Amino acid sequence: MAALLLMQAGISGSAHAQSAAALSGQVSSAEEGMMEGVVITAKKDGSPINISVVTDNKGQYRFPADRLEPGHYTLKTRATGYDLDGTAAADIATGKEAKADLKLKKTGHLATQLTNAEWLISMPGDDEQKKFLLNCVGCHTVERIVRSKYDAEGFLEVFNRMTSYYPGSTPEHPQKLFGDFQRVRDRGGDIKKTAEWLASVNLSKQEKWDWQLKTLPRLTGKSTRVIITEYDLPDRRIQPHDVILDKEGYVWYSDFGQLVLGKMDPKTGKVTQYPTPELKKGQPLGALNLEVDKNDNIWMGLSYQGAIAKFDKKTEKLETFSIPKEWDSNGAQFSHLAVAATHVDNKVWVKNSDGTFIYRLDPATKEWENLGAPKDPRNDKKIGTYGLHSDAENNIYLLDFSAGNIAKIDAKTKAMTVYLTPTPNSRPRRGRVDAEGRLWFAEYQGEAIGMFDPKTAKIQEWKAPTPWSAPYDAAAGRNGEAWTGSMLTDRVSRLDIKSGQYTDYPLPRPTNIRRVFVDDSKSPGTLWVGNNHGGSIIKVEPLE
Repeated sequence: MAALLLMQAGISGSAHAQSAAALSGQVSSAEEGMMEGVVITAKKDGSPINISVVTDNKGQYRFPADRLEPGHYTLKTRATGYDLDGTAAADIATGKEAKADLKLKKTGHLATQLTNAEWLISMPGDDEQKKFLLNCVGCHTVERIVRSKYDAEGFLEVFNRMTSYYPGSTPEHPQKLFGDFQRVRDRGGDIKKTAEWLASVNLSKQEKWDWQLKTLPRLTGKSTRVIITEYDLPDRRIQPHDVILDKEGYVWYSDFGQLVLGKMDPKTGKVTQYPTPELKKGQPLGALNLEVDKNDNIWMGLSYQGAIAKFDKKTEKLETFSIPKEWDSNGAQFSHLAVAATHVDNKVWVKNSDGTFIYRLDPATKEWENLGAPKDPRNDKKIGTYGLHSDAENNIYLLDFSAGNIAKIDAKTKAMTVYLTPTPNSRPRRGRVDAEGRLWFAEYQGEAIGMFDPKTAKIQEWKAPTPWSAPYDAAAGRNGEAWTGSMLTDRVSRLDIKSGQYTDYPLPRPTNIRRVFVDDSKSPGTLWVGNNHGGSIIKVEPLE
């Protein structure tokens, strides 16, 4: 049955000034009537750009006239529990407003629509058991696990096998670590009991799950006041791990699964890729951290290639800095670096994940300095750094992903001070130092955005509103907002720092987010993220 009522009407000058819409309509279903919080996506034939809006409390949606150029568009919807009844399309013409009213019907395949967070909410088991799966969503979905038919012994074999894969692996593009190196040797807890629990909730003993599938309510109110632009990259295998915006307005990304640095023109969606060299044959390919120094050079952490790279945008030449041979190993991994204040003392901070060593590099002389593997003074355990962030004096913050510590190393004295997050074992990972010198960071297991203020030496937390958000990164702009994203919820979260109130925004399709980048050149700010498992880059623009 056709789901689309489509017509075009000329718009008078006064009406155009009021509505200024290229396309509008209503979304309804037999079960709910007019539906709020439904994501509507329009994609022009032959274009890599998808534009999405969200229905309001009357079920109405509208695409501003300046967002859809003339042409034929396919329309899609996202509302968990529902499918579009038929297909929908619209023809956009200059100076005319197209209308498309959409009907939704109850889905017969709810399991295919659940997010990772909704699977964790649905599954039997306590939070401590489910936290184990936070280690898995970086490579694949929770759905893949609960659909499996492994028994407990089979899961133990899977756990062991997974330790030999590069963290940028996906089911479509797995990469083995080099030699007999294993990335994770002990996840903590009773691994046998974890295997038994997973075998009790998957399909190893039954044809269908004997537990109810639960969904989160659709977002409403302020969460619907947003425009989302998603740019499909030329190859779905591209994993845009870190996405940033430069001073000229171009978007840059690191590819977690290939040795390329990518550049995208957000006006056209055109992508240019610059190859990076394979320095260690046989090692996994891919880059993680992407940073910009004061001279507008782009730096990348080349992960298991055991090097970092500097890209000069003016000359388009790339220079690499490899780990000294005497420090090298099969597990050497340079994923994190800090260059924001390199101009202060000509030092680049680098972390080697194999042994959790902290290095400093002088890029002019190519001399390396090893500061050792920092330890928590309370228990002598190594600080499991996942994120290096420098302040204005090029002192460095270490985010302890293995516990709940924020460590700060003085660049001059090399003395280290450790600060504890209010939530124990919050597992801080990735963040950013703001214009006021405050460190903002994500608490992956603490379900929060955290902020360390060096003036008071205190840490403040804002708990995320959506269960199992597991924030990956956090950043704050100059306009009183902080943002975070997730590998589990298909939502992004915007925090009003003064009021402590969050606004979540729904994303149009499954989205695995790592780095978050805030463009604070206007208010409200604009968020840029990569869909690490979807081969796309996303821009989120709140309208209020």
